[in-house]
Amino acid sequence: MTIQAYEQTIREFSEFITPPGTPTLPLEQIDHRVIREYVSWNYDRAREKATVARKLATLRTFFKYCMRENLIRQNPARLVSTPKLAKRVPNVVTVDEMGAMLDQLLTGVPAQAQARRGNRTPREEEEARLLVKRDRAILELMYASGLRVSELTGLDIGSIDRQGKMLRVLGKGSKERVIPYGSKAQEALEAYWPVRSKILAHPKSKPDHEAIFLNHRGGRLTPRAVHSMVRKYGRLANIDWNLHPHSLRHAFATHLLADGADLRAIQELLGHANLSTTQRYTQASIEQLMAIYDKAHPHA
Repeated sequence: MTIQAYEQTIREFSEFITPPGTPTLPLEQIDHRVIREYVSWNYDRAREKATVARKLATLRTFFKYCMRENLIRQNPARLVSTPKLAKRVPNVVTVDEMGAMLDQLLTGVPAQAQARRGNRTPREEEEARLLVKRDRAILELMYASGLRVSELTGLDIGSIDRQGKMLRVLGKGSKERVIPYGSKAQEALEAYWPVRSKILAHPKSKPDHEAIFLNHRGGRLTPRAVHSMVRKYGRLANIDWNLHPHSLRHAFATHLLADGADLRAIQELLGHANLSTTQRYTQASIEQLMAIYDKAHPHA
């Protein structure tokens, strides 16, 4: 959730509790009934449950801050239930789709597409081609290890054992886990290291010598940049839905399950505290297996 989204929600709530011609309702007079009225007001405007849940989470955080500053004694938003969101089965990249996308990176098609955009100098074209090696390393590593995008961008040089092909990852709740990665990711990383060295040799801003994945200026790559990059390659590979970094995490889990991996092992690799979360990630694969069973088993 962005700062702008927080600000917009607080501003909207302030306007809601300030009817025309009346003063704003004091903080200490705002109770759970006022919050519920605001939630109902959002539903009256046909807003999605996810949007209402996000706005309610913003108010909880705001009133928590007010309590910390001794402006109020209790958080009224905590007494309002969060809307129940439907558990959606995620779209999962197939093995063929993943292969097609990574094959395009190998053949340099994305680099050629980037170089044709606008009137780029030879140096800019060369930079675009170099970054394709970085991008392939990112995609291969995310697919090979099921990393969250924040875990990927948080990787430092000390996080990786290149000889043992292992990553030390700091996940949610500052929980550390060790994840292996395969030969394809290793190959892509080895092709990327010279690119990283070249970027650091001529940085355009303050360089980050610890970060594994860098932007073209030499700083640590941001999660937003990774989101944009993954969507771009999804389009180039003609995947007919919105590909995002979590799609690769879903693919990692479902493809492991389809090849016989234990669900508990997948839970450990993903860094999930609860097995139910892992089951949601792999639901698409489970449903596919059930369909095959129902169709093929004589006593189904």
